[in-house]
Amino acid sequence: MTRSYLPGILAMAAVVVASNILVQFLFGQWLTWGAFTYPIAFLVTDVMNRVYGAAPARRVVFAGFVVGVICSLIGTQIMGEFGPLVTLRIALGSGLAFLTAQMLDVSIFSALRNGKWWRAPLASTLVGSSVDTAIFFTIAFSGALTWLEPGNDVSWAGEVLPLLGAGPLAPLWVSLATADWLVKLTLSLLALVPFRLIVARLTAQAKRTTAA
Repeated sequence: MTRSYLPGILAMAAVVVASNILVQFLFGQWLTWGAFTYPIAFLVTDVMNRVYGAAPARRVVFAGFVVGVICSLIGTQIMGEFGPLVTLRIALGSGLAFLTAQMLDVSIFSALRNGKWWRAPLASTLVGSSVDTAIFFTIAFSGALTWLEPGNDVSWAGEVLPLLGAGPLAPLWVSLATADWLVKLTLSLLALVPFRLIVARLTAQAKRTTAA
């Protein structure tokens, strides 16, 4: 059975590695390229949950978490212009956000799996993505959590600016979180199409294998 969902583990690992690399490159003023690849992790988790069940999905999530930790450890050793590419707060926020949001995704999906086909992946991804964004950006950049890493100056993230350049005044990190959240919400809707297609293909393959 492990071999059957090995592609899911590899897909999750690829998403995590790609996102850790692409997060270093800006896309416009509020986003990085990693914002567009990371949400695919929820698609991988939901496909695994639908086809193989909650337990294999959790194993895939845990594999992604381990890969993420390794990426963070490597990032702490790479020095950028302003210090290590990955700080303690970013590593902590990233790991906690990923594990919490993905496990929540699995639980919500499992609770709704017997409803309409789109309900479980949409609801689980929307909730999981929102929790992921809230946990990561709060831990990584909120001024209230400076005590987590006193030597890491994140005062730049607390600069008060119009939200997304046009809304009410808010700390910069709130604009970054909002932009990230909006991308995740958009991609959660778009992901329903590949979810439907991939699940149908894997289910058909599983039936042929069982028949053989």
